[in-house]
This record gives sequence, C-alpha cells and structure tokens, in this order.
Amino acid sequence: MAELGLNEHHQNEVINYMRFARFKRGLCLKTVDSCFQDLKDSRLVEETFTVDEVIDMLDGLRTVVHSEVESELINTTYTNVLLLRQLFSQAEKWYLKLQTDVSELENRELLEQVAEFEKSEFTSSNKKPSADLIKPKLAPLNEGGSELLNKTVACLQEENEKLKTRLKTIETQATAALDEKSKLEKSLKDLQMIQGDQKTDANQDIAELENKVAALKCQFEKTLNDSTANQKFLEENLVTTKHDLLKVQDQLSTAEKELEKKFQQTAAYRNMKEILTKKNEQIKDLRKKLSKYEPED
Repeated sequence: MAELGLNEHHQNEVINYMRFARFKRGLCLKTVDSCFQDLKDSRLVEETFTVDEVIDMLDGLRTVVHSEVESELINTTYTNVLLLRQLFSQAEKWYLKLQTDVSELENRELLEQVAEFEKSEFTSSNKKPSADLIKPKLAPLNEGGSELLNKTVACLQEENEKLKTRLKTIETQATAALDEKSKLEKSLKDLQMIQGDQKTDANQDIAELENKVAALKCQFEKTLNDSTANQKFLEENLVTTKHDLLKVQDQLSTAEKELEKKFQQTAAYRNMKEILTKKNEQIKDLRKKLSKYEPED
C-alpha cells in the first residue's frame, strides 16, 4: 500500500479530506453531465440543424459549463484555505510556526505518489472497514501536551541558567568598572590640584603681561599724539608755503608784464616794428604785380 510518510492519525485525516474532495469532484462531474443532458433534451429535438444553430448551442453549453467549473474551482480554493486555517490555528495554540512550499504542489513525482495513494485507498478491493473510516476525535492533552510543556520548561530553565551566568559576568564587570572609576576620580583630584598651582603661576604671568601691554599702550598713545601734532604743524607749514608760492607767481607775472611794456617803449623795438611794417607793404605790392601776370581761367 502506498504511504505518504505520515503517522497513522495524520494519514487518516488525509484520507478523510480525499474522501470529501472525491465527493465534491463527483458532484461537479454530475453537474457537467446534466448540462449536456439538458442541452440534448431541450435543443436536440429536430433531425437537422444549421451551422448557426449548432454554434449557438455550443456557445450556450460552453457558457454554462464554464460557469459551473469556475464556481467549483473557486469553491475548492476557498475550501483549501479553510483547511489550512484549521491547521495554522492549531499550530498557533502551541506557539508553532508552520511553513509551506508552493513549488512542491506541482512536483510530478509527488502528485503521482498521491494518485497511487488514492487508488490504493479507494479501490473496491482495498477499502478499509467502516470502523476505520470514522473521523477520529481529538486526543486528550496528556502525553503529547505534557511532553511539549516539559521541553518548553527545560528550554526556559536552560535560558534562565544562561541569564544567571551572564548576570554574574555583568556584576563582575560592573565591580571592576566601579574600581576603575574610583581610581580615575582620585587621579582627577590630583590633576586638579596640580592644575590649581599651575593656574596661580599662570595668573601672575598674565598680570605681568597685562602691565607690560598697558605700558606699551600708553607709549603708543603718546607717540600717536606727538605724530598728530607734528602732522598738524606740517599741514599748516604746507598751507603757508602754498600761499607764498602763489604770491611769488603773481609777482613774477607782474614783473614780466612790466618788462614787456618797457621793452616795447625802447628805440630798437620801434625800429624793428617800422622795418616789419615796410616789409609787409612791399610783400603786398609784389603780390599785386604778380597777380597781373597770372593767366585768367
């Protein structure tokens, strides 16, 4: 007899489900057969039919069969979901997490194994007695539940021991950390005392530097004031020098004018002016004479 690799209880559950599935499959096939029979009884009353009539009958039959098969497939899917829900609900009560492999649903070898199992279980020669086909009741929660609880308790105790060991390790580490903290605090106090002495010396040095800076500042301000006074004095001298320069330039201009006037009043200047006047008149006469001999256009 073919086996599915399950214990007797689970294998009986599989047989019950397969019996339910065979029953639903038989109803579906009967429904399809009735669709064809209805077509024969209602439409096939004449001896000859046209092509359009045959097409119309086949289209109507296809619609009815398609609707019936689709409805049955959808119902089968929902039924499988409800079956999985029962299994998962029972697993969750024991804090178990089940997993499924959808790819195995199309494993041809496994499908053939299930088909062989169904054939061996439901053929007329290999049917089991009716007493074995009664749906078994749930077993009381004694042995299986106690075993699972014992395993859970053992796991919790082991985890508790691990936590205790870890706690001792943490306590040891905490004690060492506190000792280290005390040492660091002592070192910090010593360092603060040393820094306090150094801070006093540093304050004295800072005071001396501040005094030197103040003296340099006073000296710089004095030098700056002297420079400002010198700059003001130089600016006043520059203004006075500019005025004197303008005055000298004016005097030079006046002297040049008087000198030119005196030069014009001299005999040499008058003689030169008379000579230039005569030369200009001679040039004019020569131009008039030359113009007489120039050809007319």
